[in-house]
Amino acid sequence: MTEPMRAPSENLLQTSGRTDLVLIADLIEPGSRVLDVGCGDGTLLQMLTNIKDVDARGVELSQTGVNACVARGLSVVQGDADADLPAYPDQAFDYVILSQTIQATRKPKSVLDELLRIGRRVIVSFPNFGYWKVRLHLMMSGRMPMTDLLDQPWYETPNIHLCTIRDFVTMCEGMNVKIENAYARRGNRIKMRFSKPGMLANLISDEAIFILSRPD
Repeated sequence: MTEPMRAPSENLLQTSGRTDLVLIADLIEPGSRVLDVGCGDGTLLQMLTNIKDVDARGVELSQTGVNACVARGLSVVQGDADADLPAYPDQAFDYVILSQTIQATRKPKSVLDELLRIGRRVIVSFPNFGYWKVRLHLMMSGRMPMTDLLDQPWYETPNIHLCTIRDFVTMCEGMNVKIENAYARRGNRIKMRFSKPGMLANLISDEAIFILSRPD
């Protein structure tokens, strides 16, 4: 079963052209404590600070990204999601965000486990390798596909653990992780909210966004 997803707030839509970041920002409660792991140049953190008045912190691997965040006046440290998350205390944040990053980690399952320890809720987004255009490209060409989200050849991409929506759901079930909500996007359009296992979303969406927590 799928259902239309509520539109993000107008203020957020006016702040950024990236629908994925707008959607993630709209899922955050105002005044929350937020950690963005793999925060890039700080676009999402700045959006959350300006619009949602959050206590925003970030972790970014690249020095270029850290410099860009500092230039924005954001509290960001250089760090590696695979190595540095154990240093954070339990339940230190209301939300921990991992946007377009989990597929580039060496141990996605361990990283997700740490995120769920650190935050009350975890928001994860990733490119969906089950998208029909990806399947068709691989079938017709016999080569690793490239899309708007998977926009680098296989020998240059940082992605090392690509997965489908169904793969991710299966991993969460095996880890006893609660999927509070799940959303599917295609291009720059918000497509739908979906219920697991998300078979239709797995076929027609190029990106998924999950809100996760530990069962009560």
